[in-house]
Amino acid sequence: MSSESKPREWERFFDVHAERYDENPFTFHTVAEIDFFLSLFALPAGATILDMGCGTGRHAIELARRGFRVTGVDRSIKMLEVARSKPGSEDVEFLLGDATEWVGDRLYDAAICLCEGGFGLIESGENADFHDRAILRNIGASLKPNAPFLLTALNGYSIIRQMSDEKIAEGRFNPANMYANYQDQLDLPEGPTMMTIYERLFIAPEVVRMLQECGFVVDNVFGGTAGHWARRFLSLDEVEAMFVSRKRPA
Repeated sequence: MSSESKPREWERFFDVHAERYDENPFTFHTVAEIDFFLSLFALPAGATILDMGCGTGRHAIELARRGFRVTGVDRSIKMLEVARSKPGSEDVEFLLGDATEWVGDRLYDAAICLCEGGFGLIESGENADFHDRAILRNIGASLKPNAPFLLTALNGYSIIRQMSDEKIAEGRFNPANMYANYQDQLDLPEGPTMMTIYERLFIAPEVVRMLQECGFVVDNVFGGTAGHWARRFLSLDEVEAMFVSRKRPA
């Protein structure tokens, strides 16, 4: 399915939300997050880094400030407009692209896909396995052998622990296929916003297996909730999980 024919609920959401995105509290930890990323991987000065699902460019610009050559890819025009308006954005190559389809025209030394940067953001009725594997395969195809890749994704354990038999009866969650489908009120900087949430709840071993099948070696799984990145076990109730991996050697 081409990007033109896909449903675009998330793209529309981020286009509307772009101007206020960086007011969300989870965006306030950019410097610490890049510090932690660089503590995991010994990247040489001037290394090339792919930021897939770069959003407003906060990680990409911070990496560029530290001397790395960064390409940021996102499918929201408005998020990229915000990114390009920021100081330091001139040092980043920002490109419009769908992570399920975009593959680099060169091989990068490292990659990041953070804070639901495409991974996990499926549209109503879309197959999550197909969607997320496509993103991982495209990132892998854009990396040099042994290149590190840092992924954060929603922690399925946390969401599952919020489900109940009543929600199953209401059709909000199907334990047979692990899909959730419900209306939720998001507390955004611009005010409360109703959003249809359609997602596949992946637990950590499933994401590890998916990464492995898409050509990565997974070295660690850590807690990945914004503001709490550390070399520590994933907590059952935290929002995100972090997957520390690298492209499999040739």
